[in-house]
Order: sequence, then C-alpha cells, then structure tokens
Amino acid sequence: QVQLVESGGGLVQPGGSLRLSCAASRSIFGIYTMGWYRQAPGKQRELVAHIISGGTTIYADSVKGRFTLSRDYAKNTLYLQMNGLKPEDTAVYYCRLGTSAATTYWGQGTQVTVSS
Repeated sequence: QVQLVESGGGLVQPGGSLRLSCAASRSIFGIYTMGWYRQAPGKQRELVAHIISGGTTIYADSVKGRFTLSRDYAKNTLYLQMNGLKPEDTAVYYCRLGTSAATTYWGQGTQVTVSS
C-alpha cells in the first residue's frame, strides 16, 4: 500500500501561481508513472501532467507552457508548479502513482480555486 499526501492548494487570483506537492510513502525513483489529475465540478477527472517510466513527461494541451512537473527523489515528492493560472484551472487536483500498469494509488485531493 502506498500513501500519497497532497498539499499546496488554495485560492489565487487569475494570473497567479501555486505549487502543489505530493509526498509518497515509498521511493518514487524508477516509478512506473506519477502525476496529477484534476476534476472540476460536473466534469470528468482529466490528466494534467504525468511522468512515465523512462522519464518522459506529458502535459495536457491546456496547461502546456504554464505548468511544470518536477521530482525530489530525496523527499519522495512530486511537485506541480502552476503559473499563469486561469479560472478554468479551478478543480480538485489529485496525485496519482502507478507501480505497474495494473496498480495505482490516489491521493485525497487538494482544492485549487482561481478567482478574483
């Protein structure tokens, strides 16, 4: 079992920045996949960005150029730096870790609200 603890969400004005953190209870070195998803009210959960085995990082088109994924192996933590936030980025953001194609774990979610 892997525990994921997210933090860093909050209320920010349009154009502002936030950094989300996802701390894992195990090493994330060489992990199969790890990333962030989000779910806005009334919408399906969607991929924001994730790192797949081999180190390739994939971003949703809607966040390319604004969001950046990074890792700290010493802290077993994945970060999502979000710049240029827009109201449409408002959602609950979830961290997801996959140890294989069949085994995944989710965090509890952190609310991001972009509003003036």
